[in-house]
Amino acid sequence: MQHYPVRPPPQGQYARPPTTPPTQFHSQARPPPSSNMIRPHRPPPPPPPPPQSPDNVLQHQMENMSLHSNSPRPRGARAKRVFHPDGLSSGGPVRPTVARPGMVSPIAQGFPNVPRPDMKSAQTMGYPSPGAPTTRPPEPLPSQPKSRIDPNQIPSPVQVQEQDQQLFEGKEYGTCSKTSIPLSSTHVRVVDQGNCNPRFMRVNTTQMPASESLLEQSHLPMALVVQPLAKLRHDEEPIPVVEMQKEGPMEEESLFVTFVASIVMVYFMFLCPIIVNGIPTNSCKNLKSVPDEYFCNLDMSGRRTDYEYRPELRDGIVEYIVPEDYWAKPPQPLHYLFAIDVSWNSSQSGMLTTFCKTLNDILYDETSPDRLPKGAKIGIMTFDSTIHFYNLKAGLEQAQLMVVPDIEDVFVPLNEGLFVHPEESREVITDLLSNLPAFYAENRNSVAVLGPLVNSAHSSMKECGGKLIVLQSVLPTKGAGTLRVREQSKRTNEEEKTLLTPQDSNYQKWGNELVEAGVSVDLWLFPLQAHMDITTMGLLATLTGGDVHYFPNFNHNRDGAKLAFDMRHSLMRETGYNGVLRIRCSNGLTVHDQFGNFTMKNTTDIELAGIDEDKSIAFVIKHDEKLDTKLEASFQCAMLYTTASGERRVRVINLSLPVTDNIANLFRNAHMDVTISLFMRQAVSLAGTKSTQQLRDELTVKCVKILAAYRKHCAYSSSPGQLILPDSFKLFPLYTVTMLKSLPLRSSSNLDIDTRVYNMRYTKSLGILEQMTLLYPRMFPLCHLEADIGELDETGSIKLPPAMRVSYERLRRDEAYLLENGQYLYIWLGRDLPPHYLQAVFGVGDPQHIDPRQGLPHIDSTESIQLRKFLGAIQGQRAWYMPIRIVRQQLDMELDFANLLVEDKNNEQMSYVDYLCAVHRQIQTEITQEKQDNVMASASYWTQRY
Repeated sequence: MQHYPVRPPPQGQYARPPTTPPTQFHSQARPPPSSNMIRPHRPPPPPPPPPQSPDNVLQHQMENMSLHSNSPRPRGARAKRVFHPDGLSSGGPVRPTVARPGMVSPIAQGFPNVPRPDMKSAQTMGYPSPGAPTTRPPEPLPSQPKSRIDPNQIPSPVQVQEQDQQLFEGKEYGTCSKTSIPLSSTHVRVVDQGNCNPRFMRVNTTQMPASESLLEQSHLPMALVVQPLAKLRHDEEPIPVVEMQKEGPMEEESLFVTFVASIVMVYFMFLCPIIVNGIPTNSCKNLKSVPDEYFCNLDMSGRRTDYEYRPELRDGIVEYIVPEDYWAKPPQPLHYLFAIDVSWNSSQSGMLTTFCKTLNDILYDETSPDRLPKGAKIGIMTFDSTIHFYNLKAGLEQAQLMVVPDIEDVFVPLNEGLFVHPEESREVITDLLSNLPAFYAENRNSVAVLGPLVNSAHSSMKECGGKLIVLQSVLPTKGAGTLRVREQSKRTNEEEKTLLTPQDSNYQKWGNELVEAGVSVDLWLFPLQAHMDITTMGLLATLTGGDVHYFPNFNHNRDGAKLAFDMRHSLMRETGYNGVLRIRCSNGLTVHDQFGNFTMKNTTDIELAGIDEDKSIAFVIKHDEKLDTKLEASFQCAMLYTTASGERRVRVINLSLPVTDNIANLFRNAHMDVTISLFMRQAVSLAGTKSTQQLRDELTVKCVKILAAYRKHCAYSSSPGQLILPDSFKLFPLYTVTMLKSLPLRSSSNLDIDTRVYNMRYTKSLGILEQMTLLYPRMFPLCHLEADIGELDETGSIKLPPAMRVSYERLRRDEAYLLENGQYLYIWLGRDLPPHYLQAVFGVGDPQHIDPRQGLPHIDSTESIQLRKFLGAIQGQRAWYMPIRIVRQQLDMELDFANLLVEDKNNEQMSYVDYLCAVHRQIQTEITQEKQDNVMASASYWTQRY
């Protein structure tokens, strides 16, 4: 058990949150060694509590926080009234107040007397949206209130991640080992021992609850997250590929699950039962004999003697090549159709020129080892108020342009030449891409249709499937799918719900038609200070498993590198199309719900027009019946899809886990990151039916109920003044408050709706590691990087400096810091940085002379070379390009930077410390209310009886 120490505010060289230039700086929680500080007296630890549960719980003494008074009052004595400057009552639990009009923070609504956060967002204070540089200094922000809780003594994600990394340092993780599963942030080589690699499938508890009642008692969800094409680590064994026979190794169900493609019935494979380590699990009760050709003797342990030679029995993940007899239609290598907006905005912003150069470099850059998949074909269309097709057939002197002016009755004027092999038609494609910008430079047409374009693309790709890549710069205002501007500068919660609902049902219909044809859509949007209605247009990408890329106010100098990098990654990453996925559970379990970017035509099959290595899907599992604790619970993901090179395959991912009927075991083996991922997806999915304020309130309620359940059932004998957190969920309050501050859910009515919806769709399909980094960024000091930072160590991992907790109070004004969240790289420069460091990195001796719009210059100095190497290593860990933003203390876009310091009070939400206190009070209220309800129920029972 630990005490939260009371500490005086130390003095030092630490920064304070953005405000008017102060003469005295607030200090960091941990002052430098040279600081003179009077250390407070710390009371001796209390005697150990009686034995509770075998869990490793985090027990913090909270009595110094005045959250709960344990000293008895004399009978009849009147309570002493004490004013608490932090707003927390010293009495017992307080019931939540009813929300009143005008109350902004849902946390303040749930916990009375807690001061409402008053930090304004960048949008509220008149700052430009992300991507628009400014030299205007931020307006004042209130300094952080001095908390009586030492932030260094509360759970830290940095410490948890470092400890987990150290646990697996220099080791391998075997998927059937008894050790805990590594965190998604831990770099470790995984060895497939019969259960799948956790990069492909993770569950939120590695001991499954035996009954629905146990699950309800814990208030935990039962969830798994699947990333079927996840990227393996460079030193991990590739997924084995085996030939599938017409009759599988075991027959209880059909070799394939039926789905309809045109009029042909196709089936996709499920192994039954699920095999782990060559031994059947309890997936099915009625096992049948194997075919004679698959028969094999067993060894003394009950394992087949050919176990080592059959990957389908040995490995947790395996791919089967589908025989030709089971094809609905012959699979083809991926077809890419690029549809480019050539209206006035596209040309004037520089988007058209930048894209044409980017595509030419991707296709024909001899210095790059990356190439389109073998056999892939490309086609090019352009559009404004009409649609333009190009014949790219090899042998032509130049591409032939064909215009379809009637957008009410579109058709495809080409029988051949629309899709070609890039190498065979290299001269034609290169000539077209070099001339397109000049050809449309004076195009005054400001209209760009979208609905007719989608219909014509569907007609041209319905036989082959593939990927449609649309680059659009304006809202479609002509033809089918015409949209109106709905954005409002000020809006209520109810008005925002309307903006989160699509305004045209045609986009839903077109999305379903594209899924049927196996065509996914990537939308690249480049609005110039205009609303794009991503809510409606983005349905095309969401339903088909594609991506939305958002470049507001596109500027070539600022955004060109990101467009080039992201386009290359989108085309070169592992991709499949025309897929169907199903999760199969062992007896007693069933899939209840799914969250991700896909389409479902029935209750079991997930239709994936496109799937790639960056996409994941979350599933909620429910009980059909009670599970046997002597047997294991098993899950199997099977995905039928066509690879980018044109091969029809089934990827099978297996996982088998023990079952428990003990709630302490359930919490001990729980995994918070999967739970956070599920809760975030659930909240985003409900955005059109509930206000963001309601969604934030519900997340806090979930947090409180889970932690209260642990307190009631696993730590019932502890003092009411203690905040007791399960070791596996000790960071749950922190990540809950980061969800409340995230762009999809933050409480800012001035956040433009396109930015909110873009981030909702982006978050909904991310992998777990990317989601966790987006919620809690990484921060590193920069002034004293060691020589080997950014290089590979002996294990193949990149060496990084120690990370820091993200709080403004931890920033020194004589230091520089890097903060990254998977979307941006912020370099924060303290106002008292040494001149020699500024000269070595930026070529100037004064921060006032730095132009943040120019980025990071290339200077031949040790510090500059080391910093750029480090930034390159960080970028190499992320799939998408992260633009570098230079932020000088109390200048530039410091407010946007400060909003990412999620442990502080910002984004109209509490600080981490304050939220932890508020959650603790709510837990006390929950427990007290349950006790009162039990007393009332008991009294009612005896009253009725007598």
